[in-house]
Amino acid sequence: VYMWGNNLLALLAERADSYAFYSVNVWMKSLPTFMVAIVSFVVIAVLAWRAGRTYCNTICPVGTVLGFIARYSWLKPVIDSSKCVNCNLCARNCKASCIDVKEHQIDYSRCVACMDCIGKCHKGAIRYIHPSGERVKKTDDRVTGEQIDRARRSFFTATAVLAATAAMKAQEKKVDGGLAVIEDKKIPDRATSLTPPGSLSARHFAQHCTACQLCVSVCPNEVLRPATGLMKLMQPEMSYERGYCRPECTKCAEVCPAGAISPITPADKSAIQIGHAVWIKENCVPLTDGVECGNCARHCPTGAIQMVASEPDSPDSLKIPVVNTERCIGCGACENLCPARPFSAIYVEGHLAHKII
Repeated sequence: VYMWGNNLLALLAERADSYAFYSVNVWMKSLPTFMVAIVSFVVIAVLAWRAGRTYCNTICPVGTVLGFIARYSWLKPVIDSSKCVNCNLCARNCKASCIDVKEHQIDYSRCVACMDCIGKCHKGAIRYIHPSGERVKKTDDRVTGEQIDRARRSFFTATAVLAATAAMKAQEKKVDGGLAVIEDKKIPDRATSLTPPGSLSARHFAQHCTACQLCVSVCPNEVLRPATGLMKLMQPEMSYERGYCRPECTKCAEVCPAGAISPITPADKSAIQIGHAVWIKENCVPLTDGVECGNCARHCPTGAIQMVASEPDSPDSLKIPVVNTERCIGCGACENLCPARPFSAIYVEGHLAHKII
């Protein structure tokens, strides 16, 4: 949203012949992940606004346990209506917003027994005693109806925000020299997904990754992005449409707090094979357009790709790539820099277990 705002200012500044702002590329790494974040933020904000610390009391493990204990405990805070003067001090200082001063009742499903209400009451109208079963039942029945009503409002609010977010789309101008539109690359259909170097294997990565998004946020090459599949929702996955995994970069391994990506050095990374390149003959530029290319071989950091004559009997024929899978580390430089569109003529197939070469 911040970058969209910057691009709007850049558009206005450009029309005013000013270069105070300049457009930046807005990349939605994962629309489902963005929606999850927005919906979570809105729901928490609405619940906090309408019902105090609902998130802390019903979702946070500490608040949930305290609320459960307070709801079924033998001793509970009870308001003595004969002493209460409706000053509202207890309700204003209740962090869980569970006190109804007008009805002289406390919602024990949200009370965390912090005792702040007892300390704030100057009339001694709140005592920590065992309430009658009838009163507790009445309070619980009343709160249940309110909670259902709040859940409905939160659902409709979240739905409205979700619809508004889905309607937003980043506008990008992609042209080659101002003449031809550059077609976006599409993600190839990989039989095995790619996991970052240092993750050891796809199974190890899936078991230890908490989807904290730290590695996604620090990846300078725009290789990591949250997965959208249900089995690995929001866990990072690799793809090379916008960049490739540079052998000298180890930022994802440096920030992983869960051990899903083990710390490695650039030397270690250059020897880890996370996948291997696969050549697609039907997409290769020398064969489709009849011109020399060789981008994949020129930029391969391990020299795993060699250009050979497309016709063995004619050494002067156009050169096509041949991949040495034993030397390939799966960095994706060939896939990213391949000029073929929308699918690269060479792509990286992942390995279930990483190898040291």
